[in-house]
Amino acid sequence: MPLTPATAADRVEHALRFLEGRWKLVILFRLFGGKVLRFSELEKAIPAISQKMLIQQLRQMEADGIVRRTVHHQVPPKVEYSLTDWGQALCPALDALLTWAESRPGT
Repeated sequence: MPLTPATAADRVEHALRFLEGRWKLVILFRLFGGKVLRFSELEKAIPAISQKMLIQQLRQMEADGIVRRTVHHQVPPKVEYSLTDWGQALCPALDALLTWAESRPGT
């Protein structure tokens, strides 16, 4: 079915909802490039975020299929986060958005 202006706008709005949240883009940029980070490394990399908020944002991104959570069963438990292939595919789109924003006339 071909896209109309209305259906295209609806689909883009739906896609942008995956990125809603104050910290999701910061988390994404920390994990781009195939990085695998432990929870404590993400906490240190984003000092302004609370532990509760980091957990919440990571859980939402995991539920949406953007982030992969890997639990290594050892003592103490080790939990690592990385992007799924679908999450990593956001990188070119966000780079294009950044380029677009930086090309704004008068800036």
